[in-house]
Amino acid sequence: MIEEREIWACTHQLVRQHGAHAWYVASQRADELLAEGQMEGHRTFLRILDRIRQLEAMSPGGAVH
Repeated sequence: MIEEREIWACTHQLVRQHGAHAWYVASQRADELLAEGQMEGHRTFLRILDRIRQLEAMSPGGAVH
């Protein structure tokens, strides 16, 4: 299992690369991994999606940039 700090590092990288679209990129990847039967990767991207939601909740206007 990936450590929490690594999940946050991946989350911040996605947000830096994709801005407000990071949630879309992460959800798309989670779906791809699920379709491939890669459950551990799928769960990892669900955790990343949750962290993106947390960042959005803390950001004025609800979007992360």
